[in-house]
Amino acid sequence: MAPTLTRIGLAGLAVMGQNLALNIADKGFPISVYNRTTSKVDETVERAKQEGNLPLYGFHDPEAFVNSIQKPRVIIMLVKAGAPVDQTIKTLSAYLEKGDCIIDGGNEWYENTERREKEVAELGLLYLGMGVSGGEEGARRGPSMMPGGSIEAYKYIEDILLKVAAQVPDSGPCVTYIGKGGSGNFVKMIHNGIEYGDMQLIAEAYDVLKSVGKLTNEELQSAFTEWNKGELLSFLIEITADIFGIKDDKGDGYLVDKVLDKTGMKGTGKWTVQQAAELSVAAPTIEASLDARFLSGLKDERVEAAKIFKSGGLSENLTDQQVDKKQLIDDVRKALYAAKICSYAQGMNLIRAKSAEKGWGLELGELARIWKGGCIIRAIFLDRIKQAYDRNPNLANLLVDPEFAKEIIDRQPAWRRVVCLAVNSGISIPGMSASLAYFDTYRRERLPANLVQAQRDYFGAHTYERTDIDGSYHTEWFKLAKQSRI
Repeated sequence: MAPTLTRIGLAGLAVMGQNLALNIADKGFPISVYNRTTSKVDETVERAKQEGNLPLYGFHDPEAFVNSIQKPRVIIMLVKAGAPVDQTIKTLSAYLEKGDCIIDGGNEWYENTERREKEVAELGLLYLGMGVSGGEEGARRGPSMMPGGSIEAYKYIEDILLKVAAQVPDSGPCVTYIGKGGSGNFVKMIHNGIEYGDMQLIAEAYDVLKSVGKLTNEELQSAFTEWNKGELLSFLIEITADIFGIKDDKGDGYLVDKVLDKTGMKGTGKWTVQQAAELSVAAPTIEASLDARFLSGLKDERVEAAKIFKSGGLSENLTDQQVDKKQLIDDVRKALYAAKICSYAQGMNLIRAKSAEKGWGLELGELARIWKGGCIIRAIFLDRIKQAYDRNPNLANLLVDPEFAKEIIDRQPAWRRVVCLAVNSGISIPGMSASLAYFDTYRRERLPANLVQAQRDYFGAHTYERTDIDGSYHTEWFKLAKQSRI
């Protein structure tokens, strides 16, 4: 039993919840834990004993759990998004008192958080929606956390979050008060969208190196290990290098080659793409990564399609052209970096557009800072993004930051070579080519959109503007065309 009242409570003890609770206890904050399935409570208490007699106390009963926490009480929930969150709030709020605070640490849709913040406010309770990134390891050792909602609630637990978050030398703990309402959940959702893009781009780099460059897993591991020492230094590149080195424990060869090529997803990437459409913000790299996951799910159809096109004389890998491996590895590294800048630019533009719509006042440089450690997209590259926003907080797009612009210009010949090589080899690289199309569209002063506007005016009298005179115009294109045909 807890000798005195604990500092904080945590409800929901799946892997993330357990690890975050142990992390909090490890930092010296006594914590009460509760889970509907009581065996999880006992399991967590046991782990706390084994991991150094940590000040963690388990409760099987919600009332005893709530009453064990000092006032004003703060309880973090780590349960599945949607109905389970509402259920947990209902269970706990029966025993909570005015001024107490509930924090949702799950991947929740931001509008649900805004609804719940209003609902619990009627009971006199405070609410935070807090994105937590870093997976189970991050939760235990130090995640990146994105709390949004009541600033008062954030102040209650700022001291805990600052200690529990990942710590990055020179830039501090990977947590900050994000902003009002559902902004914390929204930022975490876009973080996950950027993560989809990142993972897809890395998978494409792997495909080109393996399918066209014929690199072995050993060579792939060594290339990625090397990349992880330069501008691509990041968690995802590091784990990718690790994956290529793991031998199959159930047979010959390497495990990566036995993994089924069908990607799962939880929904945050889909939400990101839906938001991009709602906000009219182009996010083609993130969209391409979502489409790639959808297509990967059609495994049976792809197996059949491969047979049809093979019998029609189209092999999966169209060209067995001779490539210089060293040159290809270098080109793919540059292409990956340039494409990645586009993916992050799209994510940041989504956050800025939403922030403007909702009046959240989000600071993009500060978000880049808290993503530098603990989270899945942590990368040295985020330091560059923070500096770009420090130089110009109103930067229209990361692509036009002088530093990034120079890096893209330097890398674009390699980027184009990789895209052409893949296209000519019949290897799909939707993310890299979507990034390149995004860049090529954004840097052009004049686009063929004039023709689309003319078409819209022709068939729907939607009007158009002119480059030389102000105002809106409509032309009876059909009549004029008819006359000219006479």
